[in-house]
Amino acid sequence: MSTEPHDHCGHDAADSPDALLVCKDLHYSYLERYPALDGVSLTVRKGERIALLGANGCGKSTLLKVLAGLVFPDRGSYLAFGHPVTEDTLEDEQMNRGFRSRLGIVMQNSDAQVFSPSVREEIAFGPLQLDLDRDQAAARVDEVMALLGIADLADRAPFQLSGGQKKKVAIASVLSMNPEVLLFDEPTAALDPRTQVWLMELIEELGRAGKTIVHATHDLDSLDRLADRCVVFGEDHTLVAEGTPHEVLARRDLLLDVNLIHARSRLSLPHDAPA
Repeated sequence: MSTEPHDHCGHDAADSPDALLVCKDLHYSYLERYPALDGVSLTVRKGERIALLGANGCGKSTLLKVLAGLVFPDRGSYLAFGHPVTEDTLEDEQMNRGFRSRLGIVMQNSDAQVFSPSVREEIAFGPLQLDLDRDQAAARVDEVMALLGIADLADRAPFQLSGGQKKKVAIASVLSMNPEVLLFDEPTAALDPRTQVWLMELIEELGRAGKTIVHATHDLDSLDRLADRCVVFGEDHTLVAEGTPHEVLARRDLLLDVNLIHARSRLSLPHDAPA
Protein backbone atom coordinates (compact mmCIF):
# COMPACT_ATOMS: atom_id res chain seq x y z
CA MET A 1 0.00 0.00 0.00
CA SER A 2 1.22 3.49 -0.77
CA THR A 3 2.12 5.65 2.19
CA GLU A 4 0.76 8.71 0.39
CA PRO A 5 -2.79 9.79 1.21
CA HIS A 6 -4.93 10.83 -1.71
CA ASP A 7 -4.87 14.60 -2.19
CA HIS A 8 -8.52 14.44 -3.09
CA CYS A 9 -11.48 12.67 -1.58
CA GLY A 10 -12.64 10.06 -4.05
CA HIS A 11 -16.27 8.99 -4.06
CA ASP A 12 -16.25 5.79 -6.08
CA ALA A 13 -18.10 4.11 -3.20
CA ALA A 14 -21.09 6.46 -3.36
CA ASP A 15 -23.15 3.91 -5.32
CA SER A 16 -21.94 0.94 -3.27
CA PRO A 17 -24.67 -1.11 -1.58
CA ASP A 18 -22.88 -0.67 1.76
CA ALA A 19 -22.90 3.14 1.50
CA LEU A 20 -24.96 4.40 4.45
CA LEU A 21 -24.36 8.16 4.21
CA VAL A 22 -23.60 9.97 0.96
CA CYS A 23 -22.85 13.71 0.81
CA LYS A 24 -22.24 15.40 -2.53
CA ASP A 25 -20.90 18.93 -3.03
CA LEU A 26 -22.12 20.32 0.29
CA HIS A 27 -21.95 24.07 0.81
CA TYR A 28 -22.94 25.72 4.06
CA SER A 29 -22.45 29.20 5.50
CA TYR A 30 -23.44 30.63 8.85
CA LEU A 31 -25.56 33.77 8.57
CA GLU A 32 -25.05 33.48 4.79
CA ARG A 33 -21.62 35.06 5.10
CA TYR A 34 -19.30 32.80 7.09
CA PRO A 35 -18.40 29.68 5.04
CA ALA A 36 -18.18 26.39 6.93
CA LEU A 37 -18.38 23.82 4.11
CA ASP A 38 -17.21 24.47 0.56
CA GLY A 39 -17.97 21.67 -1.87
CA VAL A 40 -17.60 18.79 0.60
CA SER A 41 -18.35 15.26 -0.62
CA LEU A 42 -18.10 12.17 1.56
CA THR A 43 -19.35 8.59 1.53
CA VAL A 44 -19.60 6.62 4.78
CA ARG A 45 -19.82 2.86 4.35
CA LYS A 46 -21.27 0.32 6.73
CA GLY A 47 -18.84 -0.63 9.49
CA GLU A 48 -16.33 2.12 8.74
CA ARG A 49 -14.55 4.10 11.43
CA ILE A 50 -13.79 7.53 9.99
CA ALA A 51 -11.88 10.41 11.58
CA LEU A 52 -12.57 13.93 10.34
CA LEU A 53 -9.32 15.82 10.84
CA GLY A 54 -8.66 19.52 10.73
CA ALA A 55 -7.91 22.62 12.73
CA ASN A 56 -10.56 24.38 14.79
CA GLY A 57 -13.12 26.14 12.62
CA CYS A 58 -12.42 24.15 9.45
CA GLY A 59 -15.90 22.60 9.15
CA LYS A 60 -15.68 19.27 10.98
CA SER A 61 -18.46 20.00 13.47
CA THR A 62 -20.66 21.52 10.77
CA LEU A 63 -20.35 18.38 8.65
CA LEU A 64 -21.36 16.25 11.64
CA LYS A 65 -24.39 18.48 12.19
CA VAL A 66 -25.38 18.00 8.54
CA LEU A 67 -24.96 14.23 8.88
CA ALA A 68 -27.15 14.33 12.01
CA GLY A 69 -29.87 16.38 10.32
CA LEU A 70 -29.38 19.30 12.69
CA VAL A 71 -28.50 21.80 9.95
CA PHE A 72 -29.11 21.63 6.22
CA PRO A 73 -26.74 22.59 3.40
CA ASP A 74 -27.28 25.69 1.30
CA ARG A 75 -26.34 23.61 -1.74
CA GLY A 76 -25.55 19.98 -2.39
CA SER A 77 -27.28 16.74 -1.47
CA TYR A 78 -27.24 14.33 1.44
CA LEU A 79 -28.62 10.79 1.40
CA ALA A 80 -28.86 8.71 4.56
CA PHE A 81 -29.80 5.04 4.30
CA GLY A 82 -30.89 5.68 0.71
CA HIS A 83 -33.21 8.60 1.49
CA PRO A 84 -32.71 12.35 0.98
CA VAL A 85 -32.28 14.25 4.24
CA THR A 86 -33.73 17.75 4.00
CA GLU A 87 -35.88 20.00 6.14
CA ASP A 88 -38.90 18.86 4.13
CA THR A 89 -38.21 15.12 4.31
CA LEU A 90 -37.61 15.26 8.06
CA GLU A 91 -41.00 16.89 8.54
CA ASP A 92 -42.43 13.47 7.73
CA GLU A 93 -42.82 11.80 11.12
CA GLN A 94 -42.05 8.29 9.90
CA MET A 95 -38.93 9.42 8.03
CA ASN A 96 -37.75 11.51 10.97
CA ARG A 97 -38.22 8.70 13.45
CA GLY A 98 -36.53 6.15 11.23
CA PHE A 99 -33.56 8.42 10.54
CA ARG A 100 -33.01 9.39 14.17
CA SER A 101 -33.33 5.80 15.38
CA ARG A 102 -30.54 4.72 13.02
CA LEU A 103 -28.09 7.59 13.57
CA GLY A 104 -27.08 9.36 16.77
CA ILE A 105 -24.69 12.18 17.60
CA VAL A 106 -22.70 12.87 20.76
CA MET A 107 -21.91 16.57 20.82
CA GLN A 108 -18.73 18.13 22.13
CA ASN A 109 -20.65 20.16 24.70
CA SER A 110 -22.73 17.73 26.76
CA ASP A 111 -24.68 20.63 28.31
CA ALA A 112 -26.26 21.20 24.89
CA GLN A 113 -27.48 17.61 24.79
CA VAL A 114 -28.55 16.71 28.33
CA PHE A 115 -31.73 18.43 29.48
CA SER A 116 -34.02 16.04 31.43
CA PRO A 117 -34.64 16.32 35.20
CA SER A 118 -32.83 13.05 35.96
CA VAL A 119 -30.27 10.81 34.32
CA ARG A 120 -32.78 7.97 34.04
CA GLU A 121 -35.30 10.20 32.27
CA GLU A 122 -32.60 11.55 29.97
CA ILE A 123 -31.59 8.09 28.80
CA ALA A 124 -35.22 6.94 28.48
CA PHE A 125 -36.26 9.91 26.33
CA GLY A 126 -35.10 8.43 23.02
CA PRO A 127 -36.54 4.92 23.46
CA LEU A 128 -39.89 6.41 24.48
CA GLN A 129 -39.89 8.44 21.26
CA LEU A 130 -39.56 5.12 19.41
CA ASP A 131 -42.87 4.06 20.96
CA LEU A 132 -41.34 1.46 23.24
CA ASP A 133 -43.56 0.88 26.24
CA ARG A 134 -42.27 2.03 29.61
CA ASP A 135 -41.11 -1.43 30.67
CA GLN A 136 -39.15 -1.91 27.45
CA ALA A 137 -37.66 1.57 27.73
CA ALA A 138 -36.74 0.98 31.38
CA ALA A 139 -35.01 -2.29 30.48
CA ARG A 140 -33.01 -0.57 27.76
CA VAL A 141 -32.05 2.23 30.16
CA ASP A 142 -30.84 -0.26 32.77
CA GLU A 143 -28.84 -2.14 30.13
CA VAL A 144 -27.09 1.00 28.86
CA MET A 145 -26.38 2.34 32.36
CA ALA A 146 -24.82 -1.00 33.29
CA LEU A 147 -22.74 -0.99 30.11
CA LEU A 148 -21.36 2.47 30.86
CA GLY A 149 -21.06 1.97 34.61
CA ILE A 150 -23.38 4.84 35.55
CA ALA A 151 -26.22 3.03 37.33
CA ASP A 152 -25.36 4.95 40.49
CA LEU A 153 -26.21 8.20 38.69
CA ALA A 154 -29.73 7.13 37.68
CA ASP A 155 -31.62 9.48 39.98
CA ARG A 156 -29.16 12.37 39.89
CA ALA A 157 -29.96 15.63 38.13
CA PRO A 158 -27.64 16.11 35.13
CA PHE A 159 -26.67 19.64 36.21
CA GLN A 160 -25.14 18.12 39.37
CA LEU A 161 -22.73 15.93 37.41
CA SER A 162 -19.09 16.43 36.50
CA GLY A 163 -18.08 16.98 32.89
CA GLY A 164 -17.01 13.37 32.49
CA GLN A 165 -20.25 12.09 34.01
CA LYS A 166 -22.31 14.31 31.72
CA LYS A 167 -20.41 12.94 28.73
CA LYS A 168 -21.26 9.40 29.81
CA VAL A 169 -24.93 10.33 30.17
CA ALA A 170 -24.95 11.96 26.73
CA ILE A 171 -23.43 8.82 25.24
CA ALA A 172 -25.93 6.64 27.10
CA SER A 173 -28.83 8.70 25.74
CA VAL A 174 -27.60 7.97 22.22
CA LEU A 175 -26.77 4.29 22.78
CA SER A 176 -30.21 3.70 24.27
CA MET A 177 -31.57 4.16 20.72
CA ASN A 178 -29.19 1.42 19.47
CA PRO A 179 -28.28 3.35 16.29
CA GLU A 180 -26.30 1.87 13.41
CA VAL A 181 -24.25 5.04 12.95
CA LEU A 182 -22.59 7.01 15.75
CA LEU A 183 -21.20 10.51 15.33
CA PHE A 184 -18.80 11.96 17.92
CA ASP A 185 -17.71 15.60 17.91
CA GLU A 186 -14.28 15.96 19.58
CA PRO A 187 -15.13 13.05 21.91
CA THR A 188 -12.18 13.40 24.29
CA ALA A 189 -12.09 17.20 24.50
CA ALA A 190 -12.09 18.65 28.04
CA LEU A 191 -12.12 15.21 29.68
CA ASP A 192 -9.71 14.08 32.37
CA PRO A 193 -7.16 11.43 31.32
CA ARG A 194 -9.01 8.52 32.94
CA THR A 195 -12.27 9.41 31.19
CA GLN A 196 -10.44 9.89 27.90
CA VAL A 197 -9.05 6.36 28.10
CA TRP A 198 -12.48 5.00 29.07
CA LEU A 199 -14.11 6.72 26.10
CA MET A 200 -11.50 5.56 23.59
CA GLU A 201 -11.95 1.99 24.81
CA LEU A 202 -15.73 2.33 24.47
CA ILE A 203 -15.46 3.65 20.90
CA GLU A 204 -13.13 0.75 20.06
CA GLU A 205 -15.64 -1.70 21.54
CA LEU A 206 -18.50 -0.14 19.56
CA GLY A 207 -16.45 -0.47 16.39
CA ARG A 208 -15.79 -4.14 17.09
CA ALA A 209 -19.53 -4.58 17.60
CA GLY A 210 -20.09 -3.43 14.02
CA LYS A 211 -21.18 0.15 14.58
CA THR A 212 -20.34 2.70 11.90
CA ILE A 213 -18.47 5.55 13.58
CA VAL A 214 -17.53 9.04 12.39
CA HIS A 215 -15.67 11.28 14.79
CA ALA A 216 -14.24 14.77 14.43
CA THR A 217 -10.92 15.52 16.07
CA HIS A 218 -7.67 17.41 15.87
CA ASP A 219 -6.05 14.92 18.27
CA LEU A 220 -3.66 12.78 16.24
CA ASP A 221 -2.49 10.50 19.04
CA SER A 222 -5.52 8.19 19.04
CA LEU A 223 -6.07 7.85 15.29
CA ASP A 224 -4.71 4.33 14.98
CA ARG A 225 -7.09 3.17 17.74
CA LEU A 226 -10.24 4.93 16.59
CA ALA A 227 -10.13 5.16 12.79
CA ASP A 228 -9.61 3.06 9.68
CA ARG A 229 -9.89 6.06 7.37
CA CYS A 230 -9.02 9.72 7.89
CA VAL A 231 -10.55 12.59 5.94
CA VAL A 232 -8.64 15.86 6.18
CA PHE A 233 -10.15 19.35 6.10
CA GLY A 234 -8.17 22.34 4.96
CA GLU A 235 -8.63 25.70 6.62
CA ASP A 236 -10.55 26.75 3.50
CA HIS A 237 -13.43 24.40 4.53
CA THR A 238 -12.72 21.88 1.76
CA LEU A 239 -11.62 18.26 2.00
CA VAL A 240 -8.01 18.11 0.86
CA ALA A 241 -6.88 14.52 1.49
CA GLU A 242 -7.86 11.11 2.80
CA GLY A 243 -6.10 7.90 3.71
CA THR A 244 -5.39 5.46 6.50
CA PRO A 245 -4.06 6.86 9.79
CA HIS A 246 -0.55 5.76 8.78
CA GLU A 247 -0.80 7.39 5.36
CA VAL A 248 -2.03 10.68 6.77
CA LEU A 249 0.41 10.82 9.68
CA ALA A 250 3.28 10.13 7.29
CA ARG A 251 2.49 13.35 5.42
CA ARG A 252 4.08 15.96 7.67
CA ASP A 253 3.80 18.58 4.94
CA LEU A 254 0.05 18.03 4.75
CA LEU A 255 -0.41 18.23 8.53
CA LEU A 256 1.60 21.46 8.67
CA ASP A 257 -0.37 22.94 5.80
CA VAL A 258 -3.76 22.29 7.42
CA ASN A 259 -2.53 23.54 10.82
CA LEU A 260 -2.79 20.22 12.65
CA ILE A 261 0.84 20.34 13.78
CA HIS A 262 3.58 22.94 14.13
CA ALA A 263 7.16 22.80 12.92
CA ARG A 264 8.48 21.26 16.16
CA SER A 265 5.74 18.65 16.56
CA ARG A 266 6.86 15.05 16.93
CA LEU A 267 4.64 12.37 15.45
CA SER A 268 4.57 8.65 16.13
CA LEU A 269 3.30 6.43 13.34
CA PRO A 270 0.98 3.53 14.30
CA HIS A 271 2.96 0.41 15.22
CA ASP A 272 0.82 -1.83 13.04
CA ALA A 273 1.20 0.35 9.98
CA PRO A 274 2.52 -1.12 6.75
CA ALA A 275 6.14 -0.45 5.94
